[in-house]
Amino acid sequence: MHAETLQAPAAVALQLASDTDTLAALAHDLNAHPPTSVLTLARGSSDHAAHYLAYLAMARLGRLVTSLPMSLVTLHPSRLNCEGLLSLAFSQSGQSPDLVMPTQTFRERGARTLAVVNDAASPLAQASAWVLPLHAGPERSVAATKSYIAQLVAGARVVAHWQHDKPLIAALSALPDALTLATRCDWSAALPVLEKAERLVVVSRGLGLAVAMEAALKFKETCGIQAEAFSGAEFRHGPMALVHEGYPMLILAPRGAAQAGLLELARDMRERGAHVLLAAPLGTPGADLPLAPAGHEDLDPITAVQSFYPMVEALARLRGRDPDVPPHLSKVTRTR
Repeated sequence: MHAETLQAPAAVALQLASDTDTLAALAHDLNAHPPTSVLTLARGSSDHAAHYLAYLAMARLGRLVTSLPMSLVTLHPSRLNCEGLLSLAFSQSGQSPDLVMPTQTFRERGARTLAVVNDAASPLAQASAWVLPLHAGPERSVAATKSYIAQLVAGARVVAHWQHDKPLIAALSALPDALTLATRCDWSAALPVLEKAERLVVVSRGLGLAVAMEAALKFKETCGIQAEAFSGAEFRHGPMALVHEGYPMLILAPRGAAQAGLLELARDMRERGAHVLLAAPLGTPGADLPLAPAGHEDLDPITAVQSFYPMVEALARLRGRDPDVPPHLSKVTRTR
């Protein structure tokens, strides 16, 4: 896991140098024939990456994006209207039937289908009309790292080219260097706080929520910590009743419109006695864990998770667990 985390900048550089013609053709098609509806299909870490694309597309393109409950297709005979539909499937292995079957079904019914997948020869890629490979290379640790980062980048590329946003495209081209800097951010301050933790919450908002969801999953699967992810606003609507003296919280506050509210939440929770680990850019008052900025604030969640992964890998080992082989899990998960 640690080695693959450090491979992410190179994997992203390879992806950014690839498939530009595919992206250009896809963007032309989407602008010439705008979709009437947009769905994402994904599980686990891939679903968190899909959440990032969805938020980015809604914020920048003004298009509503829905996460599909795949059981509507795999378990129920739902005749979903596919006229004008754009279906975006995110996967690392591309082998799970509950991603392949809906993609095949939607394509047969006239939808446009895109697979964002690490294995370009997988059943999911074969089922889809469009394929955007991650170029992350083999990933042996059960806990996905570089492939998740590559999925975030792929989602940002789709939106940037769809929008013809030259500043965002330029910021993406500089992302490998920003990710390299992010690998050097020292998050060791989190280790003594979380070494004995049994539960915690991870909080962010906006584009950062996709990374909070991923962080909570990694705490569960690699460290055995019962972790939940919340939007900073949603946390105030009930979940903050969990907070007591010493309760551990990781708050991810990258740049952007959501940052002020997250910093306020960190202050409030510290006053309530929570042990808050605040991840924010250098110079932010009260920050415990440094965040490296990307070339555009919409990409800051990507550098944030790059800094998070080495810390959670070290935490797992500190807690006596092997993050590469979490109990009861396998690299390829097939659900229906």
